[in-house]
Amino acid sequence: MVGAGFAGSVVAEQFASAGRDVLVIDKREHIAGNAFDEYDANGVLIHRYGPHLFHTNAKTVFDYLSRFTEWRQYEHRVRTWVEGQWLPMPINQDTINRLYNLNLDEAGVAEYLERVREERSPVLTSEDVVLNSVGPDLCDKFFRNYTRKQWGLDLSELSAGVAARIPVRTNRDDRYFSDTYQAMPLAGYTAMFRNILDHPRIRVELGTDYVELRKRVQPKLTVYTGQIDEYFDFRFGRLPYRSLRFEHEHIANVERLQPVCTLNYPNDHEYTRITEFKHCTGQQHSGTSVVREYPTDEGDPYYPVPRAENQALYKQYEAVAADERDTIFVGRLAQYRYYNMDQAVAAALKVAQDRLENAAVV
Repeated sequence: MVGAGFAGSVVAEQFASAGRDVLVIDKREHIAGNAFDEYDANGVLIHRYGPHLFHTNAKTVFDYLSRFTEWRQYEHRVRTWVEGQWLPMPINQDTINRLYNLNLDEAGVAEYLERVREERSPVLTSEDVVLNSVGPDLCDKFFRNYTRKQWGLDLSELSAGVAARIPVRTNRDDRYFSDTYQAMPLAGYTAMFRNILDHPRIRVELGTDYVELRKRVQPKLTVYTGQIDEYFDFRFGRLPYRSLRFEHEHIANVERLQPVCTLNYPNDHEYTRITEFKHCTGQQHSGTSVVREYPTDEGDPYYPVPRAENQALYKQYEAVAADERDTIFVGRLAQYRYYNMDQAVAAALKVAQDRLENAAVV
């Protein structure tokens, strides 16, 4: 298993539970991938690679992970700084009423959005999605500049699926997600991963580079969760990924700094958002720790950049990957797909199930 994040760890557990001996490697010095959490120097539980908020509608995924963790119920809330005030995000009834000094009920908000929306057909880009939903003014205030910071691209340059991830509501629901299951691992993500990988048939080697390892190891099957273009030595060119730079800070003797876990800054500052971890972890501590996120093209790959030309390039890699009979590609980087955590788990469970059902080739 190349990678000890969600995809690699879940497949490892499934294969080990089916009686296979599994070696899990990761070039980092820790398990849990980007979901890795740890206590900082001041004793506050933080997410080193930015906030990870678990949510899913898939009972099978939730039940699977529940074997390895207890949960803390948590519903994520975000506020966005627009025109001198903190407004709910995703856009809802309160957002519109406070921004425009209106007093609309749910039906009134629906009518308002219908009036200001700019119909786009076909809907091909994220700009089409947003304008089709909320019109140009809300688009510019909440989405356009945030997108430029996050992706280094305009809304019009990104596939429709990016903006489609963010709902618009006519009621007063201010939760960021509306999924059936919303919770945080009670002891943290890293503890959950330790439990997933705690199996006598699983061996974990950290600080291990697959490029070097594959020169001396010949496994019966490789499950690869890293960059698919790197696996093939970039033969068709490099797939674009977006990265992040994190600025962590501890504030002593302040129990809570922010009204909610995450504050977005679409139009101000170089960073996109500030997250205060104690909101989502529920930890009691005399101080608090936050992280600012600065999107960049340099550094570890976090997000496949969703554009048609990038998908076309990925398809070339996908085609040669299909000929790798003894290698399975799964996960956000290996499948060049903008997976949420639960989607990565679901993909891993399916890969393991499909392979184990055909035991003759494992």
